[in-house]
Amino acid sequence: MAVSLAAPSLAITHVRLRWQIQHPDDTLVLGDAWERSYGDLGWRNLVPERPLPWYCAVHQNGSTHSYGVATGAASLALWQIDASGITLWLDVRSGGEGVILGSRALKAATVVARRGERGESVVNALSAFCRSLCPSPRLPRSTVYGSNDWYYAYGKNSADGIVRDADLVASLAPPGGPKPYAIVDDGWQDKQRFPDMAALTARIQSSGALPGLWIRPLRAQRDGDRKLLLPEARFGDRTDRFKDLAYDPTIPEAREAALETMRLAVRWGNKLVKHDFSTYELFGAWGNEMGPSMTANGWHFNDRSRTNAEIVLDLYRGLREAAGEQTVVIGCNTIGHLAAGLFEANRTGDDVSGRIWERTRRMGVNTLAFRLPQNRAFFIVDADCVPITKAVAWEKTRMWLDAIARSGTALIVSAEPGAVGEPQKQALRDAFAIAASSPVSVPEDLLLTSTPRHWRSGGGSGAQSKTYLWEEEGASPFSI
Repeated sequence: MAVSLAAPSLAITHVRLRWQIQHPDDTLVLGDAWERSYGDLGWRNLVPERPLPWYCAVHQNGSTHSYGVATGAASLALWQIDASGITLWLDVRSGGEGVILGSRALKAATVVARRGERGESVVNALSAFCRSLCPSPRLPRSTVYGSNDWYYAYGKNSADGIVRDADLVASLAPPGGPKPYAIVDDGWQDKQRFPDMAALTARIQSSGALPGLWIRPLRAQRDGDRKLLLPEARFGDRTDRFKDLAYDPTIPEAREAALETMRLAVRWGNKLVKHDFSTYELFGAWGNEMGPSMTANGWHFNDRSRTNAEIVLDLYRGLREAAGEQTVVIGCNTIGHLAAGLFEANRTGDDVSGRIWERTRRMGVNTLAFRLPQNRAFFIVDADCVPITKAVAWEKTRMWLDAIARSGTALIVSAEPGAVGEPQKQALRDAFAIAASSPVSVPEDLLLTSTPRHWRSGGGSGAQSKTYLWEEEGASPFSI
């Protein structure tokens, strides 16, 4: 069902649609997230005011029924489920104010529904539904696996350290298999530690790995032209964030500055580029702060004739074009429902940790399990890295490594020097070999917990079940 909007003389903020459908009292409900998840995905009983971004599913009487909007929508879609029906909100604001369409008709969204089959597994139902939402995903030509320095270096990285990472993953990749990536994360802007980025990509390739780079394209410098920036009002009352200057991509010169960051990364010879922070910089909030609304009221982009979703899509399309056809693009802090079909991979959860296992358990396992239906339907899911550090017990890290490797999602390791001995090297060899074989592993207890422990891979006589004891010592109730 297509939803269109015409409002030649009004500034419209939202469109609301309602379907009267009776739901049994024992119905379970699942929703997605605006951008990354924050350990907060899961099935719950009916909570009428609960915001369910992009798509939702109900499980009742042994069947899983799904409702959503097709990817690439021109509005930000939010669902609600209650005992008497289903509500869909389409946010068509420009910034935090109504869009001014003028004579233009907006094709706001296409509503898609799928009736589940009784006895069908929840994961199969959700995976089939996600495939129906995105008919043309853009998938990489080979496995996305390798290294990223963030979770051991945390910005204190160096060119020599990156080459060491490249040597490690290249030596452990399966013979004759896909080449692994060696991704440089934040910190490369330091000219003393990274004097020549083009030379670094050449060194990485000489190691037998493929070079990759993290960028933050919307970040603006303090000495730049203030007329190119987004207004501070997008942060609402969070005045401590006013220092985070960002380009307004509806201003041509500002958009060009953002895209040039991507072009520069490609000119240096990178085969993969990971772009980050754009949702926060555009809308002034993190996904777990948004609730039913991605941004505060009372501000607007320079161009008020386009919706937030249209502005994001235009930015993503520009980044895609700037990257070229051969470069693998990973979005981080991006809106997956708008990135689908444009980027090969997408970070689906908030950061794990190389210091605190609880953060990896809470953020990583949750997003791997609940956004796995998006894998290869929207893009390759990146549930975040596998940090191998001295601060986190190896027996815990090994579980996370194994789960990621078997899932068929991106497998990126962050290996601290001195924390990788022979046991870790052998586990990495095994994990890379599994990942290169295009495996499929799914959670069996998705309805029962926020961090599924029981996973199944393969089928028939070759089926294998694994149980991961994520919370053997309990979980922390505190903020992390």
